[in-house]
Amino acid sequence: MSDRLFAELPAEVRLENVVGGLAPDSDQPMPAELLRSLPLAWQKIHALLGTEFNFDFWTKCKPRRSTYPACRAVLAAGLQDSYGPMVDAIQRAYYLRAMNPSDLVTLETLADELGLDTNRFAADIRSADIDAELQQQIALARRSPIDGFPSLVLEQDGKMEFVRRDYRDHKPTLAHINALLSGAQSVP
Repeated sequence: MSDRLFAELPAEVRLENVVGGLAPDSDQPMPAELLRSLPLAWQKIHALLGTEFNFDFWTKCKPRRSTYPACRAVLAAGLQDSYGPMVDAIQRAYYLRAMNPSDLVTLETLADELGLDTNRFAADIRSADIDAELQQQIALARRSPIDGFPSLVLEQDGKMEFVRRDYRDHKPTLAHINALLSGAQSVP
């Protein structure tokens, strides 16, 4: 959905990606409730959208609820003009390759596979500058009217509005954005 949606955004809309943080650094195993619920969510998404998942992740890896490392990896890769490719690589690693994106070794492997300067990436992902940028983006995400990740927000004149999304068809989302831009009181 997102590629088609982003390609058809009105010219006045500037796309800005923001990492949301979600779960802070932790070496603790993922809580049992999440270990039960996340594979079920994957099954539901697969049934609804046909999205492929490699369920080996839940037996091969030691899942942790820690997304800050992946967020830092995206920001560090962005310094080498690879923000989007790193997002895609992390998603493929997690959902399809049964690789744990909470582990720095996984993220460094992905950076290498993307052809990034791995020494620079390794330094950047651990840097105070990247951590400060992560904290700023988390603060922005928390001020935003979002209901989960990923989310879309339209900001106009300093006011942020939640954008409804449809994962099966980008057109309703695009219609909602256009309605918000036009100032329509009744949004489809």
